Amino acid sequence: MLSSFFRGMAVFGTSAALFTGLLIAQNVPPSNPQLAASEIDRKVDALLKQMTLEEKLGQLVQYNDAGHIAATAAQLAINPEAKNQVDAMQLAAEGRLGSMLNTVGAEHTNAFQRVAVEKSRLHIPLLFGADIIHGFRTIYPEPLALAATFDPDLVIQLSRMSAEEATTAGVRWFYSPMVDISRDARWGRTAEGAGEDPYLGAAMARAYVRGYQQDDLSKPDSVAACVKHFAAYGAAEAGREYNTTDMSNIRLRQVYLPPYKAAVEAGVATVMSAFNALNGVPATANPYLLQKILRDEWGFDGFVVSDYTAIMELQNHGIALTPADAARKAILAGVDVDMMSHYYDTQLPDLIRTGQVPMSVVDEAVRRVLRVKFALGLFDHPYARGTEVTAAVPAHRALVRRAAEESFVLLRNEQNVLPLPQKAQKVALIGPLGDDPGQMLGAWSGGPQLSDVVTIRSALETRAKQYGGRVLYAKGTDIQGTSESGFAQALQTAKQADVVVMALGESGAMSGEAGSRAHLDLPGNQEQLLEAITQTGKPVVLLVFSGRPLVLTWAAKHVPAILEVWFPGTEAGNAIADVLYGDVSPSGKLPMSFPWTVGQEPLYYNQFPTGRPPAPGMDLTQPPGPDSRFVSRYMDAPNAALFPFGYGLSYSRFSYGKVSLSRNSIPLSEVNQNARKLISATVMVTNTGSREATEVVQCYVRNLGASIEQPVRSLKGFTRVTLKPGESKNISFDLGFPELSFYNNDEKATIEPTQYTVWIGGSSLATQEASFHITP
Repeated sequence: MLSSFFRGMAVFGTSAALFTGLLIAQNVPPSNPQLAASEIDRKVDALLKQMTLEEKLGQLVQYNDAGHIAATAAQLAINPEAKNQVDAMQLAAEGRLGSMLNTVGAEHTNAFQRVAVEKSRLHIPLLFGADIIHGFRTIYPEPLALAATFDPDLVIQLSRMSAEEATTAGVRWFYSPMVDISRDARWGRTAEGAGEDPYLGAAMARAYVRGYQQDDLSKPDSVAACVKHFAAYGAAEAGREYNTTDMSNIRLRQVYLPPYKAAVEAGVATVMSAFNALNGVPATANPYLLQKILRDEWGFDGFVVSDYTAIMELQNHGIALTPADAARKAILAGVDVDMMSHYYDTQLPDLIRTGQVPMSVVDEAVRRVLRVKFALGLFDHPYARGTEVTAAVPAHRALVRRAAEESFVLLRNEQNVLPLPQKAQKVALIGPLGDDPGQMLGAWSGGPQLSDVVTIRSALETRAKQYGGRVLYAKGTDIQGTSESGFAQALQTAKQADVVVMALGESGAMSGEAGSRAHLDLPGNQEQLLEAITQTGKPVVLLVFSGRPLVLTWAAKHVPAILEVWFPGTEAGNAIADVLYGDVSPSGKLPMSFPWTVGQEPLYYNQFPTGRPPAPGMDLTQPPGPDSRFVSRYMDAPNAALFPFGYGLSYSRFSYGKVSLSRNSIPLSEVNQNARKLISATVMVTNTGSREATEVVQCYVRNLGASIEQPVRSLKGFTRVTLKPGESKNISFDLGFPELSFYNNDEKATIEPTQYTVWIGGSSLATQEASFHITP
């Protein structure tokens, strides 16, 4: 019956390909070796035989320590039990609780753990999970900002650091990484992911998992990673939080699934199901996602946890009439752990008794949870160990400062306003984010102490003392303010200065979960403040704080220097000062396209071609004329991004030579799924500027002539290279089956006899190119 169901879920039938290509069967990748270890399986089976039904179900439920089930009015309407009191301590003592949500702190976690281990019949330890997204006590930039570094090795180090800190507080499970591809800047959780590109997203997903888990869950400072939200949560219609998603299975597999798959291949221990419905089936009750793809195709052998009350919300989706329906559909689809819905423990006993849920399904879910607990070493070392980290760690500050510096993207630098001269001068710092430590951190910022945060004002004042200068400060307005009462002081401050640094943008709460925006301009009256200050004639440097791309169209025309700084974290001020004064040359590149106007959203560089593309050189900033109307365009805005994916300036300059290929054609007979190097593309990169700097070299590919339409170009490689003035270096990219294949209508990865174009350059607008063919 399952195979019939999966066939019914398919969007497309048999492919009617014009070309006969090489279809590659999707082999199951190796599972996490620790979770698949026979020794762990023996321990799990022995323990499972001793467990009562209540104890088994206990492993499949998760509560927080608030003493009740948190529920919205809508949730209470469909489930009055949601307001019931739940005594997590009592459940732990009775062996009826498997894990806890956002219960943090050595004393706190140890108290619950001691009850579970010492008082419950089978002494099964609890697993403490938390939303540690970009740092525990020492906070680094948000994930979207880290994606701008194009530096997976840095992400590994930061993730490792975060796990080291949090495990001292008893946390052994992170609800991270979020790897949802987001092509719509209106969606608030854009801040938590790696942006619009699947190749970059997959690289970052692997890095987070390797950093958190260290390829060895049993290490005392390792945490189990949880890749989320499976799947396609970032494709929410209109960028509205929790909204539905609908797409072809080709787009799902080619664009949205690669980061999740990369995390699974890296050995991720857990997966979180998404809130959204995909093609009409909520992800939390979707066997096509959770069984066919995740387990059957990818070989995932960890456990799946629902998002917060997502099982309860199946009733809001309209596919479950009762709590029992919701519980049955979720567990049969493959959700092992019920986060906060209070459904598995209350509904599954009757469902099992009446045969609607087989006991074997419950047993397998329990096995998956226990495997992770054994792999983490919780049965041997259940308590928090070491000295608990309660504040930013001095030894970690250098790393998070470097991360912030690498994440900054220089969008504009006319007349070389930046870097600021290291000499005595008056610097005006204006804006609501100039002296606000809390707003340096962004959404999901762990539990830092605000006194640990370095603000822009404090860092610039330190620099001013070194150089004999002075910092003048005026807030000007609030982040979402409408009053202009602070404008006069801000204008007076600007007029007294030699240069103006404006700190504008969003608050941290304006992005993240439930942070969708219909307007992407600077909030409140910040744009009016910016316009007023610019009219003073003083050189202006705009620092943009945001968890997403914003509409900066006016600033891009009138403000000489713009630096996107995202939400930099604990070392925000120092990192910004380092870049402003030229100690560090900016090297960040945009992980998402910045629009001219919100009406362009969703906006992304790797679009599909149309039958009526604009002619080369057509000026789409002008209204359409007789020769430019009947093409794919807007009448009142350009098609292209204001600042495109992969874009970012430096204090130096880089030139690219011609792209050379290791060969001009590849016989189809050489192609197989394990081919990691079918062809190499090489380019010489030269630093033509006057200072040492780092460039992110990017490789893009287009496939022409395939049976399925392919994007106009797609990122297939990148690397960071640091060059001294005048220095050149050859940079090569190996292109194999993963980079050259695509999915056909049968949902199979394939390569066909077609033509490929390769570009290498400093952004998605790279112009140096070469071509090759796959021959029959």
